[in-house]
Amino acid sequence: MNFDFADQAPKLMMLLWGLVAFAVVVGGLLFVLDAVPSFFARRREAQLVAASASGAPLPRRPKQREGFFALFFLMPTVLLLLIGLVVPAIRTTLLSFMDGSSQNWVGLDNYRWMFAEDAIVRVLLNTLVWVTLVPLAATAIGLIYAVLVDKARLEAVAKSLIFMPMAISFVGAAIIWRFVYAYRGEDQEQIGLLNQIVVSLGGEPRQWLLDSPLNTLLLIVIMVWIQAGFAMVVLSAAIKSIPADIVEAARLDGVSPWQMFWQITMPSIRPALIVVVVTISIATLKVFDIVRTTTNGNYDTSVIANEMYNQAFRYGQNGQGSALAVFLFVLVVPIVIFQIRNLRQQRREG
Repeated sequence: MNFDFADQAPKLMMLLWGLVAFAVVVGGLLFVLDAVPSFFARRREAQLVAASASGAPLPRRPKQREGFFALFFLMPTVLLLLIGLVVPAIRTTLLSFMDGSSQNWVGLDNYRWMFAEDAIVRVLLNTLVWVTLVPLAATAIGLIYAVLVDKARLEAVAKSLIFMPMAISFVGAAIIWRFVYAYRGEDQEQIGLLNQIVVSLGGEPRQWLLDSPLNTLLLIVIMVWIQAGFAMVVLSAAIKSIPADIVEAARLDGVSPWQMFWQITMPSIRPALIVVVVTISIATLKVFDIVRTTTNGNYDTSVIANEMYNQAFRYGQNGQGSALAVFLFVLVVPIVIFQIRNLRQQRREG
């Protein structure tokens, strides 16, 4: 296949102008955020030097100007939040009460459809399975890693290898595991690691990603493989932050390693455990890439994010896709609120 630059010139120019616009906007923002504070800092320094030389009282910065500075630095963030979050959220909510063409109001019909359609109920159940198993499994495995690797030889190397899946995109991880689950006929050589192991043990190869509900569990394994490294890093840091005098006192009291883990380690790292579980739960609720890349949501493996994409962009049902998006948002909000309250409680206790 030959690439014709002449035919692709409009697309290439569009890409070039996009890169230029991005560089100008980002560069302009960085320049303003660097130049404006420096200008006022030099001006303030000159005023202080002049006041000190003349013996006059030092000028005080009016509170109104401080408020202006705060507004100036907050404005870009507020604008980005409005454009990228608030306005789309409001529009999506309105679309969820309209039909597929986004022209007629249908009230709560899209939400009734969500719980009445068997295929969508299966999607909701799959999401529930994901958000139940992934945080628990990833956190448990990460905790085991953190305890076993702590103060071991080649600790840095081991942690790097365990954390490495986090550096891979979800799409890349899904492609890797598709090869692990790959299937060929019984008369052919297996290229999938899992089927090769089964054949080596005298079994028959299976099409793992076609059998429900096993295929959902196999997709969950991919997410756990990715997130376990994140849990390990956070929990390992929490374990290392346990005061040495507490550990030494427990050892002098003759506690066993098992008692040390449950009575000293676990209570000490509880805040870190909550952070890990909450973070992984939010990431799991939004999972899309893994399902899309491995099974495309077929064979009863679809989740809310994947079905939302299908309804809105493949089937042209904007109302139903928006209803799924709103439902996903409603699921995430309580977790975020819990995390905020937990952080505030930690600050008060600290």
